[in-house]
Amino acid sequence: MRATLVLLTTLAASCLTDTRASRDRGATGLFDNVPVYPAPEVSRCAKFKKGGSAAAACDEAKYLAELYVRRLSSGDEVCLEGGFGDRPLASCLARASVADTDTNRLLLEVRNAQPSSKWFNKESNQFWFEEGALVDLYLADHGY
Repeated sequence: MRATLVLLTTLAASCLTDTRASRDRGATGLFDNVPVYPAPEVSRCAKFKKGGSAAAACDEAKYLAELYVRRLSSGDEVCLEGGFGDRPLASCLARASVADTDTNRLLLEVRNAQPSSKWFNKESNQFWFEEGALVDLYLADHGY
């Protein structure tokens, strides 16, 4: 009887999920709910023919994006939508701050989002972004 109760309790616990915004930085446990945005498998610059001016411009922008992302540290504010890589100005649809850093990824917390932003209703939520995902975001916001 006791073994059955322990088994049922264990099974019930494994079915529970926590949908609240997580404050657990990089949790890897049973109830980990911090979404991760992975880097794309193919760079945006791959669509341009090598040797062309568009490819060179994209490679330059990618280099600048990598520098920008690698220099971010805890407490830095970023524009998550509508100008990633630029100082968050009035045109920024969603602002975030770097809550934590880890090898090849940053934990961003959405601080403010306008109603037209895809980040609206996600304020105070945290998301892990791989560096490559943020570089891709930079390239997308700069027209590549």
